[in-house]
Amino acid sequence: MTHLPHLITDLGFILIIAAFATLLFKKLGQPLVLGYLIAGFLVSPHVPFFPTVTDNESIKVWSEIGVIFLLFSLGLEFSFKKLFKVGGSAGFAAIFEVVFMVGFGYLFGQMFGWNSIDSLFFGAILSMSSTTIIVRVFQEMGLKGKKFVELVFGVLVVEDIMAILLLVLLTAIAGSGEFSTARLALDGLRLFFYIALWFIVGIFVIPIFLRRIRRLLEDETTLLVAIGLCFLMVMIAAYVGFSPALGAFVMGSLLAETPEGHNMEKVLQSVKNLFAAVFFVSVGMMIDPKILLERWDLIIIVTLLTVVGKFLSTFLGTILSGQTRKVSFQAGMSMAQIGEFSFIIASLGVTMKVTSDFLYPLAIATSAVTTFTTPYLIKFSGPLHNWVEARLPEGIKLIHDRYQQSFNQEGRVRVGALIFRTYGLKILMNTVMVVAILLAFNTFLVGEVQNYLQESSWASSVSLFLCLLLCGPFLWGIVMGSPALRSERDVEELQKLRGLQAGLFAGRLLLGFVLVSAILSQFVTAKMATGVIVAVFLIAAVLAQLWVKKLYQLIEKNFLKNLTEKERKELVSANVAKNFLPWEATLGSYEIFPESGIVGKSLRELSFKEKYGVTVAAVFRGTHRTFAPDGEFIVYPFDRLICFGSEEELQKFHLTLETERSLKTQPAQTDQQDFKLVSFAVTEDSPFKDKSIRESGLRERTHGMVVGIERGSERVLGPRASFVILENDLLWVVSDRKQNA
Repeated sequence: MTHLPHLITDLGFILIIAAFATLLFKKLGQPLVLGYLIAGFLVSPHVPFFPTVTDNESIKVWSEIGVIFLLFSLGLEFSFKKLFKVGGSAGFAAIFEVVFMVGFGYLFGQMFGWNSIDSLFFGAILSMSSTTIIVRVFQEMGLKGKKFVELVFGVLVVEDIMAILLLVLLTAIAGSGEFSTARLALDGLRLFFYIALWFIVGIFVIPIFLRRIRRLLEDETTLLVAIGLCFLMVMIAAYVGFSPALGAFVMGSLLAETPEGHNMEKVLQSVKNLFAAVFFVSVGMMIDPKILLERWDLIIIVTLLTVVGKFLSTFLGTILSGQTRKVSFQAGMSMAQIGEFSFIIASLGVTMKVTSDFLYPLAIATSAVTTFTTPYLIKFSGPLHNWVEARLPEGIKLIHDRYQQSFNQEGRVRVGALIFRTYGLKILMNTVMVVAILLAFNTFLVGEVQNYLQESSWASSVSLFLCLLLCGPFLWGIVMGSPALRSERDVEELQKLRGLQAGLFAGRLLLGFVLVSAILSQFVTAKMATGVIVAVFLIAAVLAQLWVKKLYQLIEKNFLKNLTEKERKELVSANVAKNFLPWEATLGSYEIFPESGIVGKSLRELSFKEKYGVTVAAVFRGTHRTFAPDGEFIVYPFDRLICFGSEEELQKFHLTLETERSLKTQPAQTDQQDFKLVSFAVTEDSPFKDKSIRESGLRERTHGMVVGIERGSERVLGPRASFVILENDLLWVVSDRKQNA
């Protein structure tokens, strides 16, 4: 009999039990996460009549990999730029809610006599809502497009980044074993520096690398490149003292800014699901039923506190940010649960052995209960708001209405916000680069230079020269860089602040002086520093006009090019799609999920044209593209259908399929190099005259599809195959540009 390692048998038990549990929960219409937790509980030592996992250490390693993939996937969905697009209301509400709940949980823990670390971890656990559960409920209830739903999505985006910050800060606190405000502030500053540095360097390097290998990227190579880059950043993050989860999230966010980000997210889906399943099962393995039975009263209290606290914190945060009472009320009811990040935070405390035994199962039980209550809270949020609104005193309504009107009143751009937007971000990024170069020299290069020259004085001089040479463009950007103006209004407002220009320049010059002084202090003595500073500024003034300015502008241009590459391609695609069609018709792009009900069926069986009025113009399957597919074409998982029809027809098509939860829709991703729209008139001697579209052979001759016919003042959108072509008809055909080159 062949002996199997315990790791393989353990994984077999885990995945088999997880498969049955998730199938059951899928059948019952419940979140799959709960199925994973129950599967983990069943294979744990607490259930003796089930096979028990024996190699716990290996399973812990796999679960850590699961956290890495979860955070990497979250980063691919996130992107740094999305953080700036959620709006001030969502950003303020998220920060208010997280701070409120951390403080609320901490005070609650202290009231019950818990230690500071338990209380702090408990507050962090309560502060994180479940993105998975909320999105699923919104989809099932068809609430997408509602104002409060868009607000909740924005809050969740900011909450995710707050969760990453909390993970890093809690790791630092757990490592030191004590809560220190000074240590917290220092770790926060250090975290900000490294995230900013990774963002700047990543945006500059990664898009260039991906452009060089773009032709070689298929599903297999894309998957390997994505995972390789992910673990590279994981190693870098661990090297500088941060959690691997932070590195995975940052790399995912950087890749999300590239055109390849969406495809990476797709090919990574199966790998992420596998390791995420192992992670959630490992979470379930740590549920101790004895603690649940002993602390049932505490679980009920914490569940009530979670629902009430999350509702109040989100409601108050959105009210203070200028939202209406109804939107704020519904947003608060939607956020009243804890989920995935709460598990990760709880498991962090267990892994680092800094939290008490009861805290972990308490978090799991609270999450399970609030997961079941969330759909009902969202469903009845509207009627409940109406009931409360009818009983709210008129004086309170009047006060809030005046506050909201005053808050949302449009006025002049604030001076501080304008200065930060036009100068601050650019100065901040350049400062980060200068500090990073200085740290790199001190850590890696000074010793190498000294070993090479074997003369400390010369080594210091050479190191100083090289450091200033590399920092020169960024120092020029700090002192002399032009403001970043986003709109004509910014230009007008900035012109009104001419009186501040002298002060702004003086401040930038002072910052440049401080940074140069900091560089000099690392390489020369204080006695020499004054003379060197004067010499440096004189030389810099000359060199700035010769090459530093041009070099900085080149660096900035390439950085902005990489940063906006994805948006520029999407804009081109949108413009092509907009101008692609002659009438009030458009294209919709739909990606087929493996569990879709249309997988394995032919287009003739699906009858999209008869049911919805839409026509499948093309199908993208990996790198293969099929234009004008015939009725026998079979739909496979991950096919992307390019459908043609009016906006109303596509909307009807989308809503029907969304209800079946079979498709994920995206904006049309039409590439001008792939499609072309041609038109031609049917003449007296045309071979197509007096024939139906099917009989004419147009599909075979043009390698395309007839999407429209003009007959005098009549226009026929998406004609049927039996439609007869007459003399003087104007045919519009979508065809493959390569086939007709």
